[in-house]
Amino acid sequence: MTFNNITRRDFLKLSASGVLGLALSELGLNHALAAPPTSKGLALVSGVPIFDEPVANANKIELIGKDQTFALFDQLEGDAFDNPFNTIWYKVDGGYVHSANVMPVEENFQKPVYEIPAEGQLAEICVPYSLIYPSPHFYAKTTGRLYYESTHWVKKVIVNREEKSVWYEIYDKVEKQSHYIPSFNLRLIPNEELTQLSPEVPNEAKLLHVDIASQIVTAFEGEKVVLSTRCASGQHGTDTPKGEWTTYHKGPSIHMTNQGDAVANIYNLPGVPWTSFFTGSGHAFHGTYWHNDYGRLRSNGCVNLPSSIAKWVYRWTSPIVPYTVDYLNQPGTGTKVIIE
Repeated sequence: MTFNNITRRDFLKLSASGVLGLALSELGLNHALAAPPTSKGLALVSGVPIFDEPVANANKIELIGKDQTFALFDQLEGDAFDNPFNTIWYKVDGGYVHSANVMPVEENFQKPVYEIPAEGQLAEICVPYSLIYPSPHFYAKTTGRLYYESTHWVKKVIVNREEKSVWYEIYDKVEKQSHYIPSFNLRLIPNEELTQLSPEVPNEAKLLHVDIASQIVTAFEGEKVVLSTRCASGQHGTDTPKGEWTTYHKGPSIHMTNQGDAVANIYNLPGVPWTSFFTGSGHAFHGTYWHNDYGRLRSNGCVNLPSSIAKWVYRWTSPIVPYTVDYLNQPGTGTKVIIE
């Protein structure tokens, strides 16, 4: 049995027997979709340690501060920490860092676009992070940061002739206010990147299967496996609900927060990319810019995925969201999801 001929029936049998993770490891599927790191890494927390070897008990050389960027020279297998499924390390100047709290990023500065559609246009942060401003002026006091591959709706283009700068205005529905971002830090997403994948495959032949025990998401077209990847689902207390669902409401950029109704574990995450909801309570497949640690329980109920994989899921599932729409809710529709 190989990745090319493993069937939906094989996967469901392996899942039911509790050995799916082991079987996929033997088949080499654990890293089938792993991409080599980009040239830079971004520290996602304060105090990311550099070790002298890619093993958990190696000597710590120094600590990297949050939001610092640094060169990534290679990706390799090493020890796991508290997540046995994440053995990916990056070689950096002077040693090695574990991948869990390091996001591979790029720095792709953009040329400004001076006209956008009246309904706005979706865009993604194309640098490790971008400062945001309350007005389109560099002298204004910054109000926060938006991170690599988070997505946002650009509503307006502003040219600041005094500073000779071009800005994009984004509007946050949760905060009910506008923010301004230098145009070179946002990539406007062309419409062709929002079309449906595998449109020739009937929706009833598509299935997303989530195996909680092994933290594996698998997509099927009929009996054919078209994607298999690690995820991070809900931690204990905010478990991802098991059962059969559909991806009936979706949005390419969602501000996720539990501020105001939570006593502990407060989160505030603007611009969560490629969100495919499968319950009315907010559980969804979505991209993740705040960790790089898949294969264990660590979300607040959603199915965390690397942003590139979440984008694939978003485009592959139904309903397809028109590129002029920031959220679509179609009860009774959607691609089937099985979580067990």
